[in-house]
Amino acid sequence: MAERIDGRAIAAGLEDEVAEQVRALAARTGVTPGLAVVLVGRDPASEVYVAHKIKSCRKVGIRSFEHRLPENTTQDALLTLIARLNADPEVHGVLVQVPLPAHIDEGAVLDAIDPGKDVDGFHPVNVGRLSTGTGGLIPCTPLGVMKLIDTVIDDITGLDAVVIGKSNIVGKPIAMLLLEREATVTVTHIETKNLPDLCRKADIIVAAAGAPRLVKGWWVKPGAVIIDVGITRIPGENGKDRLVGDVAFDEVQHARAVTPVPGGVGPMTIACLLANTVQAAETALG
Repeated sequence: MAERIDGRAIAAGLEDEVAEQVRALAARTGVTPGLAVVLVGRDPASEVYVAHKIKSCRKVGIRSFEHRLPENTTQDALLTLIARLNADPEVHGVLVQVPLPAHIDEGAVLDAIDPGKDVDGFHPVNVGRLSTGTGGLIPCTPLGVMKLIDTVIDDITGLDAVVIGKSNIVGKPIAMLLLEREATVTVTHIETKNLPDLCRKADIIVAAAGAPRLVKGWWVKPGAVIIDVGITRIPGENGKDRLVGDVAFDEVQHARAVTPVPGGVGPMTIACLLANTVQAAETALG
């Protein structure tokens, strides 16, 4: 039976560490870290994510500044708000919730955030720092994935890792973090040939394709560690939807360890956002 990697428990431990860092920073500098969250429109999923982030900030003592803008907000108005938040010394992290309305250029908005306040780690400067191993703020989900791997593997040097999915916000950053730790990494995508064969050789599989139950039991060798980043809502029993990941969870119990969906990567993403906010504050304050 595979070990179930409890993301909620691990995230709670990280939140305790962040809360202690917040107290120590306030005692040393008199400043409490602040996170500004910007939500444009009323996307239901985004509403839920923002509420979780604000609640988590309060839990660890981070100040939260919430900016809710109507769906018809212009790109110029949004960029003006970001410029104001960049210049605000009480704001140490700026997060613009995506997706944005279709009339707003998401890339231009994310590029406008001060790299030092880019707690999502999406700014090209932080992407460049990650790719060269020179610091910066690391995207929250990839950072959380690495922390989950570290709870079951002491040293990933030389291990074979397969990353399923090459997105800019998950797949590519995870691959770079694994490479930085001297794993041998294969990044796969929709055009990859013989994906099951590649997975069967892997010591670590990170599934981030957004394809429900893509990874079957016969794809996984005994003793592999599987991190399931995917989350999809599908029809369940009694007309109620249920959440599933990219891995057929019940089929991979011969693995060494696997994350559940929900309760695996998701809680770590928010905990790492809090950690990034404190890191940004500490860097700004010196």
